[in-house]
Amino acid sequence: MAANDARASTTPLIERRSIDYIPEAERHGRLLSQFTLWMGANLQITAIVTGALAVVLGGDVFWSLIGLFVGQLIGGGVMALHAAQGPKLGLPQMISSRVQFGVYGAAIPIVLVCLMYLGFTATGTVLSGQALGQLFGVSDSTGILIFASVIVLVTVLGYRVIHFIGRVASVIGVIAFVYLFSRLISQTDVGALLQIRHFSWSSFLLAVSLAASWQIAFGPYVADYSRYLPSTTSSVKTFFAAGAGSVVGAQVAMVLGVFAAAMSNGQFAGHEVAYIVGLSGTGATAALLYFSIAFGKVTISTLNSYGSFMCIATIISGFRGRLEVTRLQRLVFVLVIVGTATLIALLGQHSFLGAFKSFILFLLAFFTPWSAINLVDYYCITRERYDVPALADPNGRYGRWNLLGISVYVFGVLVQLPFISTKFYTGPLVAALGDVDISWIIGLVLPAALYYLCAKKWHGTVPDHLILPTEQGAIPRANGLAAQA
Repeated sequence: MAANDARASTTPLIERRSIDYIPEAERHGRLLSQFTLWMGANLQITAIVTGALAVVLGGDVFWSLIGLFVGQLIGGGVMALHAAQGPKLGLPQMISSRVQFGVYGAAIPIVLVCLMYLGFTATGTVLSGQALGQLFGVSDSTGILIFASVIVLVTVLGYRVIHFIGRVASVIGVIAFVYLFSRLISQTDVGALLQIRHFSWSSFLLAVSLAASWQIAFGPYVADYSRYLPSTTSSVKTFFAAGAGSVVGAQVAMVLGVFAAAMSNGQFAGHEVAYIVGLSGTGATAALLYFSIAFGKVTISTLNSYGSFMCIATIISGFRGRLEVTRLQRLVFVLVIVGTATLIALLGQHSFLGAFKSFILFLLAFFTPWSAINLVDYYCITRERYDVPALADPNGRYGRWNLLGISVYVFGVLVQLPFISTKFYTGPLVAALGDVDISWIIGLVLPAALYYLCAKKWHGTVPDHLILPTEQGAIPRANGLAAQA
């Protein structure tokens, strides 16, 4: 532990690595940072809005709370399984997708991941702009620009600063949410709201889907923030640290959203930030809450921007055949990403809530199959035995295009289409199922089963042990890992 702390103290403030492998000598950090990072990332206004949607769109309080919790557990489990890959591989999450899709083929899901990050960054920036506008007495558009500037700075600084902000955000978030819950309980009869119970499968599964999609959406980048942990870190402990932080933080925020929407008499939609802060009154307390909302969004928006940078760098590096990215390139990528998200936020800030609901539900069609394929391959087919140097070689073990992984992925997207219910698209079987959207369940189960059956028979060459890049002065770890396998 002392050696781990010493490494952290000598690590430069500005991150030197990007998408390349993290050598053992540069590993640092503790599992607690995984918990605080993901709790801080979830104790924020967008999670409140997501929980509120369960009531705004027709659910009652009691069954919405249960449905959200079920979704948190399912989606959080998927998310945490991805997190556990970080310390073992020392790589960003989407780089490892090259095992399943090929060095070039991995660009297919990664492009869609980039769109997801842009969408979440933009929608989060809208809410943060509202908070900063109220805090500084400026327009929402000016607040959006202020927030975007902060995100650029933190994203460029990288891993250590992101984890530090996560710790601070978790403390501020806990204080703010405890206060908001106390105010909410004093202003409404919570028991009476819980007594109103009108169960319907459509409303219940909507709540499950909202929470599950929220958690699954972290899957493509959660390992990016555990990859610096020492490789000896327990996978089980990493799973619970990241998963518990994310589930607890999101459920607390969404519970507040459910109660706020239920007591708002229709005043919540379109005025989310002002309504939440209004629970506390005015003056200095309101100003502090506006600050906590904006600061809470810094963590998750930085994660999205950092993840976007990782994805774009992954796509480009696949065709370049190497993993290094210079600091200047990093700055350019971040400016383009945040600039695009800010433009989307400025153009779409007046039609937020409905578009956000459709966006996060529609995304499930593209990310659940990717997640299913990646997890089945890592835990059931290759069983952590990756050839890390080959991930940068289009002519190596994993090739340019993996037709098996790509085909199952396309199948996983298409098989969901009859069951999707969003403003963008509604499948032909949705009405027959009582307007219940079960596409994300189909997208997890069927691609996972199909990939497992096909990969067991037709998988490519799997190394006997985890093969890592040669580290100068380090004792090779491959044999030790092979003995543990």
